Formats: sequence, C-alpha cells, structure tokens
Amino acid sequence: MCGRFTLTVNPADLQETFQNYNFPQKFAPRYNIAPTQPVLVIPNDERNTADFFLWGLIPMWAKDPSIGSRMINARAETLAEKPSFRGSLKYKRCLVLADGFYEWRTSPGGKVKTPYFIHMNDRKPFAFAGLWDSWNSPDGAQIKTCTIITTEPNDLMKLIHNRMPAILHPRDYDKWLDPSSQTPESLLPLIQPYPAEQMNAYPVSTQVNKPENDHPELVIQVK
Repeated sequence: MCGRFTLTVNPADLQETFQNYNFPQKFAPRYNIAPTQPVLVIPNDERNTADFFLWGLIPMWAKDPSIGSRMINARAETLAEKPSFRGSLKYKRCLVLADGFYEWRTSPGGKVKTPYFIHMNDRKPFAFAGLWDSWNSPDGAQIKTCTIITTEPNDLMKLIHNRMPAILHPRDYDKWLDPSSQTPESLLPLIQPYPAEQMNAYPVSTQVNKPENDHPELVIQVK
C-alpha cells in the first residue's frame, strides 16, 4: 500500500519538472502527508491545473463520507471490477504529486516495523497514478477526493514491502489525463512497477509513524 508520502519541493521546482501544467504560487513543504489530508493533484478536467484534493476517495454515490478513510489506495489488479473505482478509471483520473514516500519493512519475527523513505535517484518530484471523484455533502459543499493506485513491487521495493504505489512514466501523463472515456485495456498497461534502478531507499526515524510529525528530520537516514 501507500500510506504516507512527501512533497517538499517548492512550486518553481515542481513547475520545472511538470512544465505543461499550472501550479499554485505557494504551498508549504510536507514531510509526512497522511490519509484524509489535502494532497496536490492534477485531475483530467482539461484545465491542466493542480489543485488540492482530500486523500481518500469518496465516490459520488456514497452516503457517508467516512468511506474515504478506507479508500486511500486502489489495487491496479481490481480497478476495472470494483464499483468504487471503475467509474473513475473510465472518466476521472489524476496525477498525485510527490517527491518521496514511506513504507514499513517488517522484521522476520514480525515484531518490529522499520520505516523506509523511498525517492528517485535524482531527487526530482514524480507522479503517482490516481483516481478522483467529486462528492456533494448534505450542506451543499462539493468535496473533491482522490486515491493512489498500487501495484506489484519492483526489485527494490520487494525488500521492503509486497506492494508499491504506481508511479507513472512522464511519457504517459497525457494518456492518463486524457479527459475522454478510456477502457481498462488502454490504461492498465501504463501501470507497471517503476524501474528499481532509478530509485533509492533507506531507513528513517520512527517519528514518521505519527501523522502529527511533519518536519525535515523525518527524511534523514538513520542507521
């Protein structure tokens, strides 16, 4: 799964990497983004503009928004089957922007979980494949939410966990953000384990276990 990630770069650096999209002029660096919190996404709404959505998909047909806390991830293998995701896969896709993520490695005895920070070798930001939806609350407010797609781990991630977030290759951004209706057959080939040789991972402090901790020290390697 993917339960925590980071977006620490400034807007200028993000703009340099994602040149075809528009971004907010200011936003705070985040070192421990947790479920139900705002995340920066680019939805396929033809505006090519990033906005903040809540992390945890609330389908438009949901009666209770609490479902979002259970829908932070969507398995690539069942996207086309699950009622919660198949509509968004067809019509509402997004890029979830990040520059790193955390995963926990369980010790052989199962008693200790060590957090690892995973990032690109060049430290540049990247995009998770995501789905989004818009939910109307009883008071009339429109709430936009998203989920991060997960897939099989690459060789690096296999040493840490049995899943990893689906990181899209930049060449596939336009296809993923095409606003027209898409079939699973055209989209699922884009969701592959990202090349392990382009990524790095190292252990970090267990301070990341608490969502209230959000500071630069969280991404410092520990021995």
